[in-house]
Amino acid sequence: MNRNEAQSHIAELFGRTVDRDPLIRNAYFLVDSERLGIRMKLAGGSVPAHEDQPYYVASVSKLFASALCGTLVENGILDFDDPISAHLDPELLQGLHLYKGRDYGSDIRIKHLLNHASGLNDFFEDKPKGEASMLDLVFGDAQRDWSPRAVVEWTKTRLKNRFPPGGGFHYSDTGYHLLGLAMEQAAGQPYHELLRQYLFEPLGMTHTWFSRYSEPSEPSSHPLARLFHRNRDVTEHGGLSFMYAGGGVVSTTEDQLKLMKALVGRSILSEKTVEKMQNDRGRFFPGIDYGYGLMMIKPAFLLMPGRYSSWGNMGTSGSWLFYHPKTDAYLIGSLNQFRYNRKGLRLMFRAIDILLRCDARG
Repeated sequence: MNRNEAQSHIAELFGRTVDRDPLIRNAYFLVDSERLGIRMKLAGGSVPAHEDQPYYVASVSKLFASALCGTLVENGILDFDDPISAHLDPELLQGLHLYKGRDYGSDIRIKHLLNHASGLNDFFEDKPKGEASMLDLVFGDAQRDWSPRAVVEWTKTRLKNRFPPGGGFHYSDTGYHLLGLAMEQAAGQPYHELLRQYLFEPLGMTHTWFSRYSEPSEPSSHPLARLFHRNRDVTEHGGLSFMYAGGGVVSTTEDQLKLMKALVGRSILSEKTVEKMQNDRGRFFPGIDYGYGLMMIKPAFLLMPGRYSSWGNMGTSGSWLFYHPKTDAYLIGSLNQFRYNRKGLRLMFRAIDILLRCDARG
């Protein structure tokens, strides 16, 4: 299969995925492989969409957070092994990690927040007993503002922690709220300013910003893509203020490509730091490990074929940002629909299958 045929097949795959699902209103897909000579950007859906539109990247924001944390480590501002008590105030830590009668808050380290080994609850997925969940509260009150600190305080008396720090794996958006707050305190700057100083400006990510806290350095000629929760447009929903370091970045596929190329090329972080981020990891799902803000897709017998081995991150909105070494391909996109993370990943895998056929036949 030559590159033109491969691009045609990927475009057809994308079109079918979007057209067959009425809940996908607007979707985006960038594929870039210098080795294969493939470069394509796609957009589609029932709502007008442009390939250069900015959109909420959801939990792909965790990759931004880990890259930022790595730069702060390399600049001597904090360390992966720092206890979070070195950067967060006692009031926030009090009652943070109660587990079997002991408070483990002071035992949590920065690295535990990055790779979900803190044992903390997850405000996004975990549900309190006999009360509304965080998502119920968020979508039930469009006017309520959720600061990251308010979200953490809400979890203390409502959600159960899972294990002592370093004792397992439990995905935790609560941990990424704490990570953002810790980086702010360590550096003495707001989180959105740190993103701008250490990532957005050095990499020329002019159409990327931190939702509700900042604006892009260059206004886009295209509006913010609409984000949906089933049939409901939640793009301007005030409750989305609950998204912070683990989910609050807005970006374009082109800008995300700049970040991922910088990580792959080790131009923004050293080899040592990137290897640390990749290798200090726990088991997320069969075939997917989780390091410092990034997922490592690896072979798993009968569950994850080795041909999909790649690394990056994905979000609940059906967003993804991955690098596939075997084809030297960057795959970036979003379906902009809550709970579509698996559908987005399947689309990416099918695109990889096409790229591999192109790779094998030259």
